[in-house]
Amino acid sequence: MNKVKKMEILGDSARYDLCNYGNYNRDNFLSGKLPGIYNTTNGNGDCIPLFKVLMTNKCSNDCRYCVNHSAHDFNRVEFTPEELTSIFLDYYNHRLVEGLFLSSGIPGDVDVSMENMVEVARKLRLEHEYLGYIHLKILPGSSYDLIKRAMSLANRVSVNIEAATSEGFEELSTTKTLNYDILRRMKWIKRLMKRNNNLAPSGQTTQFIVGASDESDSDILQRVDWLYKKMDIKRSYFSPFTSMKDTPLENRMEPNPKRTSRLYQADYLVKSYGFDIKELVFEEDGNMTLEMDPKYSAALSNMDLFPVEVNSASYKELLRVPGIGKISARRIIESQKQKFCFNSLEELKNIGVITSRAETFVKLNKSYQTTL
Repeated sequence: MNKVKKMEILGDSARYDLCNYGNYNRDNFLSGKLPGIYNTTNGNGDCIPLFKVLMTNKCSNDCRYCVNHSAHDFNRVEFTPEELTSIFLDYYNHRLVEGLFLSSGIPGDVDVSMENMVEVARKLRLEHEYLGYIHLKILPGSSYDLIKRAMSLANRVSVNIEAATSEGFEELSTTKTLNYDILRRMKWIKRLMKRNNNLAPSGQTTQFIVGASDESDSDILQRVDWLYKKMDIKRSYFSPFTSMKDTPLENRMEPNPKRTSRLYQADYLVKSYGFDIKELVFEEDGNMTLEMDPKYSAALSNMDLFPVEVNSASYKELLRVPGIGKISARRIIESQKQKFCFNSLEELKNIGVITSRAETFVKLNKSYQTTL
C-alpha cells in the first residue's frame, strides 16, 4: 500500500484524539487537503496546523467505543518510523504543518509500539535537527524508561484517561485498567517533570470519552478536579462519544452535543476561575442542565451572594458574576485602585463586561440594575 493511502487511513483514525484549545468540535481536519493536516487553536486564538496521525491502527485492545478495537475485521496498516519521519518532514518543509501530534494503536507489546513513536521523535530531533512542536501520546501500560525518553523529546505528552471511575473504565475495556495502565503512568510523568523541568515542558494533558459509559457530569468533573490537583494535568479534553459501525457500542445513543460544551465551561470555571466543584449545580442524575451555562446556573442557585457592588467587590466575587470574565474583572479591580467609580452598565460594557448577563447580579453605587 502506498504512503498516501496509509495517510488517508491513519490520519482519519487520529481524529478522535483532541488537542484543540478552544474548539469543542473534533472535526477540524482540513477538507479536501492532504490527509493528516489538522487545524488546532492555541490559547491566544491562533490557528496552528498540526500533522496528526497514528503509527498504526493495528490494536490488541478491546475498547468498545473504538473503531480500531481488536475484534474489528478491517484494513489494518502501519508506518515504519522512517516512513513517518519522511512524510512529516515533507509536510513541514512545504509549510503545510507546524508541529506533530503522534499516537498509535497497540498491536502487541505496548513498549514496541511506544518505541516506534519515540524513534520518530528521536529521528526528527537528532538526525534532522527539528526544533518544532511534538506531542506524543503515552500509550497505556508503557514502561517508565520509554516514558522518560518520550518526555525528553516531546514538548507535550498525554495519557487518555477515557473514563472518570474504575467502574466506567471497565465498561469500556477489559484489556486495560484505570489505576495501573493510566493513573500510574500519569504519576510517573508528574514525578519526572518535577525532577527535570526540561522534560515535556508543556506538561501533560488527558482526554475523556463523554457518553460512552454511564458516568455523570459530576463523576467526570470530580475526576478532572482531582487530576489538576494531584497529577498536575495542564488540560482536560472531552470527546463526545460517537457510535461507529462495527464497534460493540454502535447502537448506543450519542450524547447531546451541548453536553461537552457544558463540560468545557465547567472545567474552565474549576481550572481558571477557582470554582469549587461544590459551587456547580447538578441535577438528580448528576448531570448539568443543558439549557444554561454552568456559571449562570451557579449564580442563580446562590442568589444570596448577589447582587455584588462592582465598585467594592473583590476579584473572586467579580469572577462569580455571569458576564464578567478574568480580563474585565482585572480591569474593574484596577479601576477601584484608581478610585474610578462605575455608574452605568454602559461603562461596564466598555471594559468588556457582557452586561445583558451581568445586570441582574450587580449593583452600581448601591443601585440595583435589574431584577430577575
